[in-house]
Amino acid sequence: MYQPKDSAKSPRFCGVRTFMRLEQLQTTDDIDFAVLGVPFDTAVSNRTGQRYGPQHIRDFSVLLRPYNPDQDIQIFEYCSGVDYGDIDVVPGNIHRTYDNMVEGISPLLEKSVVPIILGGDHSISLGNLRAFAKHYGPVALVHFDSHSDTWDNYYGEKYMHGTPFRRAVEEGLLDVEHSIQIGMRGPLYGPEDIEDARQLGFEVITMRECRDIGYSQVLKRIHARAADRPVFVSFDVDFVDPAYAPGTGTPEVGGPTSHEALELVRGLHGLDLVGFDVVEVLPSMDPSEITAMLASSVAYEMISLVAMKKRSRQQAQLEQHR
Repeated sequence: MYQPKDSAKSPRFCGVRTFMRLEQLQTTDDIDFAVLGVPFDTAVSNRTGQRYGPQHIRDFSVLLRPYNPDQDIQIFEYCSGVDYGDIDVVPGNIHRTYDNMVEGISPLLEKSVVPIILGGDHSISLGNLRAFAKHYGPVALVHFDSHSDTWDNYYGEKYMHGTPFRRAVEEGLLDVEHSIQIGMRGPLYGPEDIEDARQLGFEVITMRECRDIGYSQVLKRIHARAADRPVFVSFDVDFVDPAYAPGTGTPEVGGPTSHEALELVRGLHGLDLVGFDVVEVLPSMDPSEITAMLASSVAYEMISLVAMKKRSRQQAQLEQHR
């Protein structure tokens, strides 16, 4: 059983920085989840530096503790996990980086380990989805973002941080009829910037609609949409209002608070969650570590969901034997 170091015995400032002070170990044995970084930012269109996002998130994550009071679960009573390290990216070459991602993530999926992937810019989601589709077939996507990332190209380039989900649909990686995007907002070049996502088959809930219907209804629609399909969750930190997540490349005002965002992630319990990513953390714009605090907490809630899924299975097995 792999779990974090006990910070009551070993101070948080001791040792190599890993997520939540987990063992840094590339193993697929006796683990339920693995945290891994993809420090790639070649595909951004404006501010750069997301390659330093994984370590920035890890640096703050040492403050996380094993009991999640909001979900009422002692995480490591139910699951085991490691910090798997980083994928070896190829700066300037997104296609070789994608190949490395598929090669690096696939062994985890073959052992039913849930990857929690720290970016990096949002282009990495295409590499993630290639690995997941190779193992599961097309997966349902639950996508939290202020942008749909379904543009056809930037500057004539097809593989950028604003294009991964169009490419994923074109490559047949997504069960798009069971996929949903939440939080779209901000100035656009035209209505097609959102309508294109709907034309591709996504259900889209804009930020204005989230406010109008309330987050409990948003969660009901997420669960109804994803149904019983294997689900990949992609969380762009610019989903959250920049008052709570300033450290990102393309912030948009008018988003949810950090509390509201965490409640939405917590509310995914009950879905067949097979993998996650948290992307677009930009340390140079995050001097007070507000965004690292949020991103590490989002990843923590994702780990909690892995533990809750395992607890639910154990409880169901006990019920069957009664």
